[in-house]
Amino acid sequence: MATQYSISGTTAKGIAASVERGVSEGELAPGDALPPVRRLADELGVSPGTVATAYKELRRRGLVVTRGRGGTVVAEAPSVASRRPPRVPEGLVDLAGGHPDPAFLPVLHPPAEVRPVFGSHRAAPRLAGLEELTRAWYARDGVPAERVSFAHGALDCIARLLSVELRPGDAVAVEDPGFHHLLDLVPALGLRMVPVAVDREGITPDALRTALRAGVRAVVCTPRAQNPTGASLSPARRDALVELLREFPEVLVVEDDYTAELSGPAAPTLAAAGLDRWAQVRTVSKRLGVDLRWAGVAGDPVTIARHDGRMLMTSGWVSHVLQETVAGLLTDQATVRLVAAGEVAYAERRGALAGALRTYGIRSAEGTGMNLWVPVRDESAVVNGLRTQGWWVAAGARFRIAAPTGVRITTAALDPADAERLAADFAGVLGDAQATYGG
Repeated sequence: MATQYSISGTTAKGIAASVERGVSEGELAPGDALPPVRRLADELGVSPGTVATAYKELRRRGLVVTRGRGGTVVAEAPSVASRRPPRVPEGLVDLAGGHPDPAFLPVLHPPAEVRPVFGSHRAAPRLAGLEELTRAWYARDGVPAERVSFAHGALDCIARLLSVELRPGDAVAVEDPGFHHLLDLVPALGLRMVPVAVDREGITPDALRTALRAGVRAVVCTPRAQNPTGASLSPARRDALVELLREFPEVLVVEDDYTAELSGPAAPTLAAAGLDRWAQVRTVSKRLGVDLRWAGVAGDPVTIARHDGRMLMTSGWVSHVLQETVAGLLTDQATVRLVAAGEVAYAERRGALAGALRTYGIRSAEGTGMNLWVPVRDESAVVNGLRTQGWWVAAGARFRIAAPTGVRITTAALDPADAERLAADFAGVLGDAQATYGG
């Protein structure tokens, strides 16, 4: 534990509040160890049971984690001080953020006129035009669209789905490696994460079987362009996973289809398989703009009703100004063409770097999307080495639970002409002794 911060309190609630205060004020940093239960009990003059209860509450709320013999430490992303991405040092090429290229995002033009209404929009939270567009978007890929709703982005929606379905201490199966913000969110909700391995075709049946038999209450997964690996479900993999899930009809399956294209061929999806409990979340932030905090969600009747019931009691609805903006962009032909151009460019840029790395014997995970996952033995050495060459990439630790080490490179804004230079620098950082990696 950081020596400059002293935990205080004579009750479990007071001790937990003291630790939370230290975390929120930055006096206790991620990874800092808390004192052993008996030692802190002696220092505060309370029973060990009081300290143990405080630590249990802190774990439930996602502020600390227990690492066996390593003791209790502050979580990497404590719920009271969620990590902000580090500022990119001046002069470096930012390939760490996971963001789309602004060149392929439309300029946002909110509706010029929004007339005031009497009261609130709780009675009619969804604009009919956008609801119709959302249903068509889902139906295009064979996802049942009889019941759809809206939320303030994917994580807002997933958090609501999990919080109304599960209770603190319940287990959730998550992809490993997976979306780092989701890996932060699940423990912050007081839920336990069960990692499920991912290969080029998505989550693996063996790993999902183990998680289901271990008693997970929900599964959160990505049907395509999985973050960070780029994996997408194949028809055969989708069928194998559905066969497993049918044995556990009470488990809620949440798909985060965050890169669902606005055009293009249908993709295999668990949401179209007729499961008892399911929801699929789709957003537009990667294709239309990161400031568009809107998500559509389709699901079974019970799941959508629970989501809407909780939303009714909190924010009530998504801003109609925002809804009008999204609806306008979805139907604007210039925007549709811009998005289509972006899809082509993103595939070209990802492929260019993957190909350049292969010429140096460096294999990356196969897939699609805006990111490239490259297995490495020493994440810190690679990240720091590339930094000296002018590149800023993301260490894989943010995305992993038990998965092997790696780094994530966002290729969305990487000029294909620069791919060869980055690959050469990457190979130089690895050195002759680490020239080849499995993908």
